[in-house]
Amino acid sequence: MELPELIQRIETRRHEAARPIVVGVSGYGGSGKSTLTRQLVARLPGAVRIRGDDFLDPTRSHKRSSDWDGVERLRLVSEVLTPVREGRSSVFRRYDWGRGELGVAERLPYAEVLIVDLIGLFHPDALPSIDLSIWCDLDLETSAQRGIDRDAGMGRIHDRLWRDVWLPNERDFEDQFSPRTRADVVYPMSD
Repeated sequence: MELPELIQRIETRRHEAARPIVVGVSGYGGSGKSTLTRQLVARLPGAVRIRGDDFLDPTRSHKRSSDWDGVERLRLVSEVLTPVREGRSSVFRRYDWGRGELGVAERLPYAEVLIVDLIGLFHPDALPSIDLSIWCDLDLETSAQRGIDRDAGMGRIHDRLWRDVWLPNERDFEDQFSPRTRADVVYPMSD
């Protein structure tokens, strides 16, 4: 599948729903979720991106868990996904990484298509609130190396976290929830 075909699939889903829709983009850390999401938002009229990193708990996301416990899916669903799908206004709070706490409440922007990219998104707590799920299909080892390289390029050396926490979390989540098979679209990512 190429990008124009994916965009058409989203447009079709939006017209079928006759209401605002939520598109979830997930994949392993480093697989290209944010890149794909930015490309989609740039090409889809009325699309808005919500960064999944705004819904991570920094303490829990740096610890081992079998279900990516540090992903605050219930907060994402209640503050963002449900209000968008219901076409109502809401406020949400991004995690302020600089201050180490939730930021001030801000108005949820209106979106005809809301696209959220996040690890561990295809979980039973969030999937019912997603109208179209897209899996960024790149193998775990390549994704992780890209993530490690990206972090190093920003001066963040997270090698131990990748090796001891994030890669095992990815494997456990995959074993428990099979996110790739739950996706409506498996989108090939280049390595």
